[in-house]
Amino acid sequence: MNTTTISLDRSFGPAVARPVMNQGPIIVASAAIALGALYLNAAVSGRQALLFLVGAAAGLALYHAAFGFTSAWRMFITDGRGAGIRAQMLMLALTCLVFFPALAGGHAFGQTLRGSVSPVGVSVVVGAFLFGVGMQLGGGCASGTLYSAGGGNTRMLATLGAFIAGSVIGTAHMPWWTAQPATRPLSLIALVGALPALSISLAAFALIAAATIAIERRTHGRLAEDRSTRRGWARALHGPWPFVVGGVALALVNIATLALSGRPWGITAAFALWGAKALMALGVDVARWPYWTAPAQAASLNASVVTDVTSVMDVGIILGALAAAAAAGRFAPAWRVPMRSLAAAIAGGLMLGYGARIAYGCNIGAYFSGIASGSVHGWVWLPSAFAGNMLGTRLRPLFGLS
Repeated sequence: MNTTTISLDRSFGPAVARPVMNQGPIIVASAAIALGALYLNAAVSGRQALLFLVGAAAGLALYHAAFGFTSAWRMFITDGRGAGIRAQMLMLALTCLVFFPALAGGHAFGQTLRGSVSPVGVSVVVGAFLFGVGMQLGGGCASGTLYSAGGGNTRMLATLGAFIAGSVIGTAHMPWWTAQPATRPLSLIALVGALPALSISLAAFALIAAATIAIERRTHGRLAEDRSTRRGWARALHGPWPFVVGGVALALVNIATLALSGRPWGITAAFALWGAKALMALGVDVARWPYWTAPAQAASLNASVVTDVTSVMDVGIILGALAAAAAAGRFAPAWRVPMRSLAAAIAGGLMLGYGARIAYGCNIGAYFSGIASGSVHGWVWLPSAFAGNMLGTRLRPLFGLS
């Protein structure tokens, strides 16, 4: 297998070797993406096939931009570097510019639209905090877990497995959490109108970005520079992409998801579904759990996973990341994982899955899509998860993590 010594860490400066494609994995990934799209077009619909391709594009963008919410927040917490957070603010701003007027209208792209708007309460605060701790111990968020696993990070397979298990446990406990104090679902668009809500949101994004700039300059004297020596097609194919490019790409992914499916991008609902179907196969009567008796969840549980938009896009992310890693010459799985690191991956994955369920979403479904939908719960999720990241960052050395 062809590998190189190039690191994904941007802080190491210019690449020192010319990457060589991993031809076998890129052929497998490309074939799987093409065949998957053809199958979904024939078995489900053309829209489902396109959503699968959008997922693959998301995996490619996430990998090449190293667009990890986890690493971006940890870099800011430990070193005061805020480029990743500023890219997230740009991502949110671009998405809101399209989402707010579209959701206010209720219909666009030939279909009815609905946003990711959920209640605000105890479960959101606790769940987001647990998710934040899990991000740092597990080594990734929802999107980060998928693209890292697809890119050949074998430790993230353990995180993903625990993520799925935690998600199912969360569905079992959901009735208790929904009984805790909470408001009704609150949308800024419904409360104040699309234009005022957009103005408030854009101002908040600008303030957060400005704060990261001030802190980074105070800490380091200047903002970090992009030191990659690659340009043009070489950089597009092998990476790393600038964070800003990753932010724009993910905004386009969410906009495309809304246009094709009628609702924003999400990730972790599929993990709960996969885990529930696995338990059903083992004879557990999951269908009687209150969470799975709701009409939408019951329909998903009884249908094939190929009809589930989130599942199809998640698989696309994995395959897109595999193709990106192979194109960059970095697909080289290492199967030995230190025990402490493995323990952190499992513990972190359980917290990620459980936290995402009770908080009505993850960094994509609650933070990105929630805020882009004008949901107040997305704004509550953000500081709660960031606080969890601060604790998780402090716990990392206990598990031998840098």
